[in-house]
Order: sequence, then C-alpha cells, then structure tokens
Amino acid sequence: MLKQTIQRSLGCLRNCKPHSAHFSSSSIMAKSKFEYVRNFETDDTCLRNCYIVVRLDGRNFHKFAEQHNFTKPNDNRALSLMTRSAQSVMEELDDIVIAYGQSDEYSFVFKRSTNWFKRRASKLMTHVASQFSSSYVFYWREYFGEQKLLYPPGFDGRVVLYPSNHNLRDYLSWRQADCHINNLYNTVFWTLVQRGGLSTSQAEDRLKGTLAADKNEILFSEFNINYNNESPLHRKGTTLVWEKTDESTTKKIKLPQEEEKEITVTRTRKKIAALTCDIIGDEFWEEHPDILENDS
Repeated sequence: MLKQTIQRSLGCLRNCKPHSAHFSSSSIMAKSKFEYVRNFETDDTCLRNCYIVVRLDGRNFHKFAEQHNFTKPNDNRALSLMTRSAQSVMEELDDIVIAYGQSDEYSFVFKRSTNWFKRRASKLMTHVASQFSSSYVFYWREYFGEQKLLYPPGFDGRVVLYPSNHNLRDYLSWRQADCHINNLYNTVFWTLVQRGGLSTSQAEDRLKGTLAADKNEILFSEFNINYNNESPLHRKGTTLVWEKTDESTTKKIKLPQEEEKEITVTRTRKKIAALTCDIIGDEFWEEHPDILENDS
C-alpha cells in the first residue's frame, strides 16, 4: 500500500506543469483542509477617516530605571534614547505625521488617510512596538556608552482612533499636560530628597494634598528654583514632526562644444525635527498646518 501511494505521488509530480515549486506548495497549502482556522482571526481594521494613534509605554520602567541608575528626576540620556527610537519608527513609517513623547512613553499619530497594513490595528501596533524596542537596544551604547544594558526593555502598546482634529489635539494636549503634572511633582519630590535631606517617604508625605501652586512655592521659597526656568525638554516633552529642508549640491556638467562648468542643484527633502514646545495652544498648529487633515 505504501509503495502504491508513493508511486501515485511521483506520477502526480511528473504530470505537473512547470511552475515553481514554491508556488505549487503555497497553492496546495492555501487550499488544504486546515485553512478553516483562518476564520478564527478577528477583523481589527481601523475605522476609516480617523486618525490612528499608537501609544507605547515602558513596561515596568520604574524598575528598569532603578537598575540602570537613571538620574533623578530626569535622565537626559534616557530621554534622548527614547526620541532616537521614535525617530527610527517615523523613518520606517512615514505616514506618521506627528509623534509626542515624555518620560517612558511615546504616541505616534498616523494620518487620517493612511492605508499602511490595510489599517489593521494589530499590524500597526506590533510594527511600531517592535521597531521602537529594537531601536532602543540598538542605540543604547550611543547614549549610555559603556554602561551595560542588563536586560531587554519591554514596551506595551495600544491603538486609539480619533475622528476629528479637535479630538486629536485634545489627546496630545492631555499627554503634554500629563508631562507637566508629573514633572512638577518629580522635580519637587527629588529636590526635597536630594537637597532637602528628606527620605522618600517623608517627601511623599510632605507633598500629599499639595496643588501646583504649593509645589512651585516649595521650590522657590526653600530652594530658590523657578520651575518655569527648568528645561523645556522636561516640562513639555518632545514633539517630532516632518519639516521640509532645502539641500544644495554642486555638480559638474559638460555640454556639447562647451567647457565644463559647475551648477548648483537644490532639492527639497523631508527631515524629522525634534521640538520642545507648547502643543496645547494654537501657535504650534498654525506653524505646522500640514499635520491635520480637513475635517470635512
């Protein structure tokens, strides 16, 4: 019986048309009895005419920061590495029109009309997360030098849709307001610990129930620190946008019956710019009108 089965199989192979083996195999597999399992996949296509936002957050980054001796309250090396990783994502997926990052998170906004990965949420999220995570590891030494990366960092992601320009701006405003709130608290907390001599539990008790004005007063009256003079990178986070720049190069050409001469060629290219500015007010959006698409 086995011998007959083998002979029949060989006969089928001899009678096949000379297409590539890969194509024939794929076709057979696609029509196999196991194909029904594809019906278990859920449709995660993102609704059209909506901005797609993929937000990444560091997984258990408090522990990661402690074990890698991040400077408190802000480590510029870590913030710069986050931004470099985000730039890598934007370079890979140029349908991302703006990205905003602070602390251990970054939000990536795909333009409303994008059709990357057929707008599948799982594909968009996993591609952003994998590109970001691998870039974080790849560029680690560029920012931390000989300090060893003790273990791979983890980032989780989510996909959220925003149907209008107003909704998207409110989302980004929320993230920047969150940056301000967290950084003000952390600045006061670590100033009380590092310069005020309090333990972490004492500093936490001191700040319970305080408002923003109270925190500003502690910094100014006790430590002569004006919070408004702190680095915009820490207070406002980082905004990544595409900006057009003109690049000029000189070329030598030789025309028939003429001497060789030099000409200047100017090309317009898109580059990613990292900004530390306010994105809650109107000024930023008026200066960057290409980010938002018409609501109509």
